[in-house]
Amino acid sequence: MSNRHTHRKPTGPSQRQLRVGELVRHALAQMLQRGEIHDDVLSDHVVTVSEVRMSPDLRLATIYVMPLGGKDPKPVLEALDRNRKFIRGEIAHAVNLKFAPDIRFLPDETFDEAQRIDEIFRSPKVAQDLKKA
Repeated sequence: MSNRHTHRKPTGPSQRQLRVGELVRHALAQMLQRGEIHDDVLSDHVVTVSEVRMSPDLRLATIYVMPLGGKDPKPVLEALDRNRKFIRGEIAHAVNLKFAPDIRFLPDETFDEAQRIDEIFRSPKVAQDLKKA
């Protein structure tokens, strides 16, 4: 009997996707830290690059970012979009891939989600339920 019928398809990203995503994240974080992207908005903000998710073919990098403090990420996302071509070229040099991945920037909403969960835990109703337990 052939193994191909019993082999399960992986459900999450491959090790290669994770590794390349981390290389892209590190390269962009260094560019931001060193001030290599010449944009007034980016110069005025400390930007966290929290995660990079690569497509299975490694041709698209979805980059999750958040300005320090998490306040109003829109100008930062717009500045990164304005500089997308430069950033893509620099990432291509830093991460040795056959093709430079297209990049898109999205706000990292995990901070908001963590804050929302924290507020739920601190709510009187949940605190009351936790006391009973």
